[in-house]
Parts: sequence; C-alpha cells; structure tokens
Amino acid sequence: MWFLRRPSSEVIAAFLERQRPLRLTYAAAGATRGSDWPAGFDHDRNSATLGRGAEVFEKAAAALRAWHMFPAGWTAITPAGAPQREGECVAILFRIGGVWWLSAARIVYEVDDAGDGVKRRIGFAYGTLPGHVECGEERFTVTWHDDDTVRYDLCAFSRPRHLLARLGKPVARAYQRRFVKQSLAAMQQRAAGT
Repeated sequence: MWFLRRPSSEVIAAFLERQRPLRLTYAAAGATRGSDWPAGFDHDRNSATLGRGAEVFEKAAAALRAWHMFPAGWTAITPAGAPQREGECVAILFRIGGVWWLSAARIVYEVDDAGDGVKRRIGFAYGTLPGHVECGEERFTVTWHDDDTVRYDLCAFSRPRHLLARLGKPVARAYQRRFVKQSLAAMQQRAAGT
C-alpha cells in the first residue's frame, strides 16, 4: 500500500491485522539459512565488519534486537521494538520519492547458535506477506567469530511483487542498495557506540 502522507498508527495497525493470517508470498520459506536459494529471484549477500570482541558483539546484538539496522528517517518498523521471534508479524514503512510505502512481513526463523568458527551468532529472517511490495526473504545476523571479529550480515532473495515495483525495477533495486549501504553503516555506528 502506498500513501501520500505517513499513515497513522491506527491505519498501520489495521493493515498489519489483515496481514497476520495470510501466507508468505513465496514457497522457499527458510531458504536464507543455507546457500541454495530459489531461482527467479535477485540474490543479495552483504556484510560489514563491526569490530572485535564481546563488547562490540553485545552492542551490535542489542542494536539488531532494537531494529536499529533500519535506516532512520525513511524507514520504520511497527510495532516499534517488535520481538524477533518466529511467527511475529511486522509492518515496514518506507518513504521513497515522497510516497510512503507500507509492507508486511513475518519472522520465519530465529538464529542463536555457535560452532564451526563462530563463538556466537544471533539474528532472524523475515518473509514477505501479500501486503509487501517485494516477494522474498531477508536475513539479518550478527556473528562473533573465533578470531574475535564481529560481522553484520544482511542477505536476501527477492523480486518485485507490486506492479509499480515491477515496472520500476531499476529504481526499486537502487533503493534496495541504498537500504543495504545505510543498514551496514547504521550497524557499524551502533557497534562503535556512536
């Protein structure tokens, strides 16, 4: 859905309530756990080093849990501070070209593991619901490696679902790249404590 003004919290809540019972818009739920992603989607794997050590990991993990990887000013998550647990639904608000876009997603799985060169990894992936402008899945993780480095990974497979996104795919992809760049920068700032 799109709006010429930022939608009210009541409009967003009603939209999200309608989306909650709906199925994901793609068949490969959970595919971002591995490397075998579905054909017919754009595949994006992005990563940034956040620093080293337990303190950096804890700051980055707190930022991730608070949805601070979404760039302020032109993106927002509703409900703010929504838990990142399997089955939870969120509304994602983007402002693009003076228009507010409202999309919906469901948490598909949570990540909290260790092993194989990893001291600890936390995060989650969400999948698109019918009220999303795109179709696909996106995974956000913070990983503390055995060599003490801490990395933020933002990985997704997607394709345009809304007619305007399909017609303007180069513009949609440009905004996806902008989101990634700003998300990586936001997590680097949070991990550094700035």
